[in-house]
Amino acid sequence: MYERIYNLIEQKDIVNLKLELLKLNEADIAEILDEINDNEKRIRIFRLLPKTIAADVFADLDLDNQQNIITSLSMKEAGTILDNLFADDAVDLIEEMPANIVTKLLKNTTKETRADINFLLKYPINSAGSIMNTAYIDLKENITVNQAIEKIRKEKEDTETLNICFVLDKERKLKGAIFLKDLLFNKPETLIKDIMETKVLYVNTYDDQEEVANSFSKYDVNTMPVVDSENRMVGIITIDDIVDIMEQEATEDIEKMAAISPTDKPYMKTSVFETWKKRIPWLLLLMISATFTGKIIQTYEEALASYVILTSFIPMFMDTGGNAGGQASVTIIRGISLKEIEFKDILKIMWKEFRVAILTGITLAAANFIKLLVIDKVNMSIASVVCLTLIVTIIFAKIVGCTLPLLAKKVGFDPAVMASPFITTIVDALSLITYFQIATILLGL
Repeated sequence: MYERIYNLIEQKDIVNLKLELLKLNEADIAEILDEINDNEKRIRIFRLLPKTIAADVFADLDLDNQQNIITSLSMKEAGTILDNLFADDAVDLIEEMPANIVTKLLKNTTKETRADINFLLKYPINSAGSIMNTAYIDLKENITVNQAIEKIRKEKEDTETLNICFVLDKERKLKGAIFLKDLLFNKPETLIKDIMETKVLYVNTYDDQEEVANSFSKYDVNTMPVVDSENRMVGIITIDDIVDIMEQEATEDIEKMAAISPTDKPYMKTSVFETWKKRIPWLLLLMISATFTGKIIQTYEEALASYVILTSFIPMFMDTGGNAGGQASVTIIRGISLKEIEFKDILKIMWKEFRVAILTGITLAAANFIKLLVIDKVNMSIASVVCLTLIVTIIFAKIVGCTLPLLAKKVGFDPAVMASPFITTIVDALSLITYFQIATILLGL
């Protein structure tokens, strides 16, 4: 199907191209537009879309392409697009645009659109209030099922979801919720208050978006109301917003664990200079911190001169320790993100990781002992030093790897920052000190 679309674009067959586009889902059309490198061609194709679906296609485009299209359209056309977007999608767009363009765009939107956008902009970034949508259907508890269905019919175009409606009192305080299926399966004269669900899960406007995503996952819901400090309902958050947030948060954690400053742009759309800026501060910091390991080696330089072969095993301790610590830290960070692990569990976690470290260390030491004697042809004393150090290194690595993220969370830092890079640096230093101390005792250095 896509190949036919691209051929029609190349052939400039506008009539058939429009017919083929209308057969596709809005998300598929957006994918095709994102693949087109020529912005002028992309805009010409976008103009072929009827107004009824243009906004839905626009909402699925990459942010850069959204900005290119919106700034290339006339202000009246752009205002129409904004009017047809849900408020949360419109806010995501204008937050990334220059203020002078935003001002012109808002002048060409309806009063209601401007009010919704300005309402969402007042909330902190990454809060529930900033990602919520103000388009939802609210009902009164004293109306009948028939009246509720009639209201849904009238307002169906102005809501992001029809599956659930929320019941509010005169002060717009949340009283309950009712699903569309409950309206369909009850008698027309039944009152809403008699069939609504009164135990409604909700989030506050200032809740962090990651906490909101965790609530969706925990309670397995598709839509959640957002209330202000006085329990007045001000919006809803839907599962499509949560999917984007979970992807964003996971990407951010992965970048932090790799010692990269998080970025909102996709890799292929991030310039070389921007990528350098995100990476170089951490690399400089880690390079400076690595000087500690160099100082430790210099301290034992004379001892190493006596047993030069000891030097060849240093990379193995560093790599193994870093990997062992990284395994523990990633597991703990993930557990913290999913609310499975809390700081109060730190002693239980340390005891568990200690036992894992003992089993892991003995297994690796046994395999390494055979390798040292059979392949490396070293004597029993050196083999014993290396294998004992390996066991202690893994114990250190596992303990450091599981405690650093918990301690970071406790003092208010992001646990992901305390992942592989910092853990590796600490474990490297500890493993070298252990190595030379054991060698001093067993080899009499």
